[in-house]
Amino acid sequence: MTKLTTKKRNNLKGKTFGLPGERKYPMPDKSHAANAKARATQQVAKGNLTSSEKKIIDLKANKILGNKFSVPDDKLSRSKTKENYKRNLDRTAPRFR
Repeated sequence: MTKLTTKKRNNLKGKTFGLPGERKYPMPDKSHAANAKARATQQVAKGNLTSSEKKIIDLKANKILGNKFSVPDDKLSRSKTKENYKRNLDRTAPRFR
């Protein structure tokens, strides 16, 4: 992970943060995005972060990480994989003949 100094952090645009209003969870690159997801998960477990805030962070991080399926983790049950989730989405899509 690259070093993010205070000066660099202060110069980041608001949209670079997972929670822009509070300027928390900076994500200037992929390593910081992955770290933001991990820290958000920890903070939800401690009760310091709501699940809706975690969803916002996860979606922004997934976009930066280039995940093909930017689906919040709580939308996936333990028995479903992301591929199965995508297949189910394809099945429910309207078909034009």
